[in-house]
Amino acid sequence: MEKPLFWTSFDLVKKVKSVIEKKLRQTDNERGRVKVGHAGTLDPLADGLMILATGAKTKELHNLQTQDKKYRAVIELGKTTPSFDLETQHENILPYSFVTREDVEKVIYGFIGEIEQTPPVYSAKRVKGKRAYHSARAGRKLDMSKNLVRIDHIGMIDFDLPLITLSISCGKGTYVRSLANDIGVQLKTGAHLVGLTRTHIGPYKLNNALSIEEFEEKIRYL
Repeated sequence: MEKPLFWTSFDLVKKVKSVIEKKLRQTDNERGRVKVGHAGTLDPLADGLMILATGAKTKELHNLQTQDKKYRAVIELGKTTPSFDLETQHENILPYSFVTREDVEKVIYGFIGEIEQTPPVYSAKRVKGKRAYHSARAGRKLDMSKNLVRIDHIGMIDFDLPLITLSISCGKGTYVRSLANDIGVQLKTGAHLVGLTRTHIGPYKLNNALSIEEFEEKIRYL
């Protein structure tokens, strides 16, 4: 399915669950609860493809969580934020007009392969048993350990300073927000993520996904 911008992953799961259960009540007078799960979260400030399953099929979701993913990312140069995206306010304003398209192409090429990456403090990563974003929002400092992640491809879609738009293919556990921040560091300016769309999960494509409105319509006429 296609997760709308600003929705949490749980919002989408909850909505799909309510639509199915409502249909069951209308057709069979059945008030049973339907199990719904998903294979991989998306931040509220990201949109795009999510794979959902219901009932017994939820047991197969773990096989999909390790699938490679593809994204379309819009990065703004010259500004940094603590969350590496638009969740938090800008903390540094830096010059960026010296950056050329060739500079960006050279820098992004250097991230292809296995790299060490520090997750954002504003993330669902667990630190000492707690979600990191809880501590970050409470103003507590965190020491985030690096993870080894894999970037298979980064390509330039558009270069229109201060914005650059990239296509990214990567393995499980990659934080595109962290990648945006690291690209800014390598370009000797700042950078943060201002738009993110997940376009692929393994063989599954966003182009074939249903919007929540389309899903509701299909369920209505079953």
